[in-house]
This record gives sequence, C-alpha cells and structure tokens, in this order.
Amino acid sequence: MADWAPIAKEYDPLKAGSIDGTDEEPHDRAIWRAMLARYVPNRGVTGDPHLTLFVARLNLQTTEEKLKEVFSRYGDIRKIRLVRDLVTGFSKGYAFIEYKEERALLKAHRDANRLVIDQHEIFVDFELERTLKGWIPRRLGGGFGGKKESGQLRFGGRDRPFRKPINLPNMKNDFYGEGSSEKRNWNREGTRDWRTRDRDHERSRDKRWGERERSWAWGDSERERDSREERSRGRDRKDRDR
Repeated sequence: MADWAPIAKEYDPLKAGSIDGTDEEPHDRAIWRAMLARYVPNRGVTGDPHLTLFVARLNLQTTEEKLKEVFSRYGDIRKIRLVRDLVTGFSKGYAFIEYKEERALLKAHRDANRLVIDQHEIFVDFELERTLKGWIPRRLGGGFGGKKESGQLRFGGRDRPFRKPINLPNMKNDFYGEGSSEKRNWNREGTRDWRTRDRDHERSRDKRWGERERSWAWGDSERERDSREERSRGRDRKDRDR
C-alpha cells in the first residue's frame, strides 16, 4: 500500500485490468493476450518521447492543419504525426504532437484535454509507448482504453486511474472463524447479544400491538354502549309522548 498510486508507473496488463490493481487472475482473454505478448516499441518513430503528447478520440475528418491550429496556441510545435491507415490513408482517430519546450507540453496536457475539435471531445495524455516500462498497446490486449460494454475496461491511466483498494487486515479470517479462539468467542457472544436484542425488540413490538388492539376493542365497545343508551333514551321519549 505504501507504493500505491492512481497512475501506473510500470505497465502490468493484469493490474490494468483491475479497478484497484489488486487482481491476481485475468478476467478476459485480452489480458491473457497482453500478458503473453512480447512487444517492442516502433523503432521507426523519431522525436523526443518526453516532449510528445498523445491525442485521441479525434474526428476522422480532422486534419494535421486543424491540429496545428489548435495546439500551436500552447507553444511551438516541432512535429505532428496523425496516424493513418496504410491501405486507405484514412485517419485512425489519434495523433502524436511533439513540442519544442516542456513548458508548452505541460500547458497543453493541462488545458487541451476534453477540448472539442470538429464536434469531438478529445483526450490528451503523455506518450506512453516509449516512456512507460512494459507498455502493451491496445491492439495486443493492453493499453488504458476499452469500453464498459465490452467488459474490457483498463485502469491506471489518466482517463481511468486506479481506485484506492480497501485495506481490511484479518477481516476474512475473523469472519469465517479462522482467527484466534478469543476472537471467535467474542464473535459468538456478540451474535448471541444481537439475537437477544432482536427478540426483545420483537416482544416489545408485539406487546405494543396487543395494547393497541385492546384499546381499539375497548373503544368499539364504548361506542356500541353509547349507541345502545341513545336508542333506549329515544324509546323512553316516545313512550312518554304517548
């Protein structure tokens, strides 16, 4: 727990598939694929990875010119690489932007995330392929992407950071009676006390209900007696009038 952090410092597919990074078994095939993958970052990519931003969820119609227009407001850009399909040449919806200064990189990382470009809300993060140890891309079952509907959510990134795990030491052993004898006796006594308390509560509730029923019954008899007396008085008046 001492070295826990919401953002992953080293990529582990098994941890990325867990909401708090504590899972011990993969829960989908993509995690298995990522664990068995032997990925080497693309050597053909040039530029400084520590000055490069990853921009995703782009409109497929967004061009390099549009990206340059938007991201140049944060500082001087050295290079923009919009990833395209090798066969069709169409955009794949993500790009890499390299700045000349770290100050511009940090400003864009802070302010450009969730910016709307061509009716699409974009996602901005630092480049991870060459900076995060053990990185496995999404196409091999890794990454920090995924959708809830697919059951392949990934955690540990900026978009979905890890949730802090709940630390409950010895709770499981005590619950199943596997702790010390003193703790087991305490649990049993406590259980007996709870049951006694519940029984007392039920008895008092039954007693209250019984009193209410008797009071209602008494009220009904009183009303009936009053009505009988009124009827008898009415008969006496009629007899006197005669």
